[in-house]
Amino acid sequence: MFEDFSLFPEAASSYAGDIDAVYIFLIGVTVFFSTLISIALLWCMLRYRRREGHQAQQIEGSLLLELSWSIVPLLICLFVFGWGAKIFYNVLTPPKDAMEFYVTGKQWMWRIQHPTGQREINQLHVPVGEKIVLKMISEDVNHSFWIPAFRVKADVVPGLYSSIWFEATKVGEYHLFCAEYCGTKHSKMGGQVVVMDPSDYQAWLDAEPAGVTPVEAGRLLFENLRCDTCHAAGSGQRGPDLAGRFGRSVTLADGQTMRFDEDYVRESMLEPTRRVSAGFQPVMPTYQGQVNEDQIQKIIAYLKSLEPEVGDAAPER
Repeated sequence: MFEDFSLFPEAASSYAGDIDAVYIFLIGVTVFFSTLISIALLWCMLRYRRREGHQAQQIEGSLLLELSWSIVPLLICLFVFGWGAKIFYNVLTPPKDAMEFYVTGKQWMWRIQHPTGQREINQLHVPVGEKIVLKMISEDVNHSFWIPAFRVKADVVPGLYSSIWFEATKVGEYHLFCAEYCGTKHSKMGGQVVVMDPSDYQAWLDAEPAGVTPVEAGRLLFENLRCDTCHAAGSGQRGPDLAGRFGRSVTLADGQTMRFDEDYVRESMLEPTRRVSAGFQPVMPTYQGQVNEDQIQKIIAYLKSLEPEVGDAAPER
């Protein structure tokens, strides 16, 4: 009857064990103190129950007891906070050498593109032992990308990029869910993550039509939208040179600074006059309605690939 019963899903990522350990510790602490308090209550009920000839008396407080039940929970809470914060930081800090996939949530499916150009719907093939970063955004309503076996879950919302990363440790197939109610067919917005040996994954890539990579597709869009006429280095440029700028700080016309990242690129394309780079005029037209989220992701991939030309000054940090 209980042969398939488990308190936790299968652990199949590099940090799943760390997350489970925190939960197990919390469960253990809860069970220990619940049992201790229950036994103390039962003992007091029996020891100090009303009996004939027995008169209850005032019991003076104990400083040691009061300090103990204040300091011990505080130390436990601080320990759990430090432990959890360390894991939380590791989960939210993707490695620099990870493979980057692009995910778009839409009622009611997940569209996923590999770094090499292959596309999938509601399915994700990855090699075992490889660090994977998912850059995600929604086209319509709030979604949430959840892989229980990897212990990863992140909200995917319109107008804002989010990301998660994982390193699968076991070959197999694992459930993928949307964990945010997103409409009438929310329960059907699921899929599978297929973890494969590196050789099998390469064979799968070779058998799938790749088309163009996100970087190449982004370059073509960048040229077709005539972005290069304003954002190429040289005399007379009307916008900042974007080569090597991704991940650095941008000084705005009002003196503020912000990071040149996915959200900044998206906002600059759809609301170009909202945050203008210092030294330039707000002359860029909006591309609202001309590009979709998939196309914006491709342009972002292309901008990430740009390196400053040899001899150029490094972009501001």
